[in-house]
Amino acid sequence: MKTETYYPLLSQINSPDDLKKLKKTQLEQVCVELREFIIDIVSCNPGHFGASLGVVELTVALHYIFNTPEDNLVWDVGHQAYAHKLLTGRRDKFHTNRKYKGLSGFPKRAESPYDCFGVGHASTSISAALGMAVAAKLSNSEKQTVAVIGDGSLTGGLAFEGLNNAAMNKANILIILNDNNMAIDPVTGGLNKYLVDITSSKTYNRMKQDIWKALGVLDGVKPSPRSVIQNMENSIKSFILKEGNIFESLDIRYFGPVDGHDVKRLINVIDDIKDLPGPRLLHVVTQKGKGYEYAEKEQTIWHAPGVFDKETGVIAKNPEDKHKPPKFQDVFGHTLVELAEKNEKIVGITPAMPSGSSMNIMMKAFPDRSFDVGIAEGHAVTFSAGLATKGYMPFCNIYSTFMQRAYDNVIHDVALQNLDVVFCLDRGGLVGADGATHHGAFDLAYFRCIPNMIVAAPLNEVELRNMMYTAQLGGYGPFSIRYPRGRGILVDWKQPFTKMEIGKGRELVVGADIAILSIGAIGVEVAKAVTDLENEVSIGHYDMRFVKPLDKELLDTIFSKYERIITVEDGTVIGGFGSAVIDYAMEKGYKGEIRLLGIPDKFIEQGTQAELYHECGYDKDGIITTVREMQRSK
Repeated sequence: MKTETYYPLLSQINSPDDLKKLKKTQLEQVCVELREFIIDIVSCNPGHFGASLGVVELTVALHYIFNTPEDNLVWDVGHQAYAHKLLTGRRDKFHTNRKYKGLSGFPKRAESPYDCFGVGHASTSISAALGMAVAAKLSNSEKQTVAVIGDGSLTGGLAFEGLNNAAMNKANILIILNDNNMAIDPVTGGLNKYLVDITSSKTYNRMKQDIWKALGVLDGVKPSPRSVIQNMENSIKSFILKEGNIFESLDIRYFGPVDGHDVKRLINVIDDIKDLPGPRLLHVVTQKGKGYEYAEKEQTIWHAPGVFDKETGVIAKNPEDKHKPPKFQDVFGHTLVELAEKNEKIVGITPAMPSGSSMNIMMKAFPDRSFDVGIAEGHAVTFSAGLATKGYMPFCNIYSTFMQRAYDNVIHDVALQNLDVVFCLDRGGLVGADGATHHGAFDLAYFRCIPNMIVAAPLNEVELRNMMYTAQLGGYGPFSIRYPRGRGILVDWKQPFTKMEIGKGRELVVGADIAILSIGAIGVEVAKAVTDLENEVSIGHYDMRFVKPLDKELLDTIFSKYERIITVEDGTVIGGFGSAVIDYAMEKGYKGEIRLLGIPDKFIEQGTQAELYHECGYDKDGIITTVREMQRSK
């Protein structure tokens, strides 16, 4: 870690008050030091990278102008907020970012008073900030409220709902659109094209800049000439762009586009508009990865690159990785292409996560049959439902945590109509460093209670392939397949497809004393525990494969043979797999002991997956401890 000598200004900033003590002429150097600090730390301690580099100047300008934390600064897609954390007293702890018991990788209310709203999912900032602005209005408070939305978040439906309501409420809210033309992957859709048209219209921007500069010298006159000129400017805009401004049409005053990397200009513009009444939107154009050449050129790769050499831009790779089992997401991607080659009705859908979910493999092979719908999970599900009504077989790939946002669509638009839609839920279970906002803790429980839904989880890569193959045969209705973040266990995974019998588990190890029932890839931890305990106790291990329908025939056999049962799942124990087993055990009058291992009834913070499994007590050691406790209590 570099010493304070390398960061002469940043080392003096422990709060925004310290930032405000600096002269405007020093702020460009602060931005340089912030970027260098982020590069320094993230190169060694992996985290989100490109998005935070892109908003350094904007972050400095906002904290320089506004009186945070009294004024509310709400971030959208929290991985933009690293510079914000560094300016608000967390510089010396930033090396613990995303680590076990360290700083969260996202804004978090419990972590700092400057984090006025917790955020990990996208498109929430406008709605949350509007709530704060209305609260200020009801309290006769003069506190300012700012929402920074960007990194693709404006493609989300909630953002549009917030915009619509902001116009109706007339509350004093400043919305800053950080327009970098990217989410994790390039942003798609009509709104993105509209923003590109605005930012690339040289005629409009040159005329607007000339008008704005000319009127700037008259700001002492009331009413402000810049306010008076707004209607004229909108007419010019409509004429040149051949369309009305979408934000102005919603009665939200629009300013911009402004260069998001000119800190002095940003400060002047924000200072000009911050006290104007009602909803306002400032369009700021930034470059994701700004200031680091490699991140500027390969923005998707450098969204969260892992450990890298900051001098050469070489991302660290273990040469042994090519001999390791693949990531589950890559097995999904390659398998989907194999199936699509044989079944022309298969289509792929992802909400803004082509590379994150490996849907990009399908998009490359079948560009006309794969769709990135933007950060719009609900739309992704209902869009899939529409395709299914016409005989297509949609594979709707969504992270487990993001599927929560589309729950009504799953119930109302897919399950109620019993449509053949395959939901492939990536990142099921504890995901590691992204923490509580991103853990896939609830899908087994929230899908289990939906009629018509099949809920499956593969132990390994071969089972994932066979579940996908079985699902695309059709006729099953909604079919959910969840798998974890990270690698599987099989190097030789590309085996011929085999149809699976729905609702059937399998006995992996024959035992006599205790039965352990597992669902999904966490069964690997069970297998390790069973091996370590083989000289102490006779354990039967069962890979149940399906939470719904349960293999009741297999459970009947287990109930008749074992007086002690442990269920293990990488998901919440409230309403999940273990709960399903207990429900059936009660129905059958089972008198033995059943213990449930899984995610407890609390939110789990960040750490490595191994650390979090251990904390929750269902890693190998936790399973062994539970077995021994049951042995002692018999």
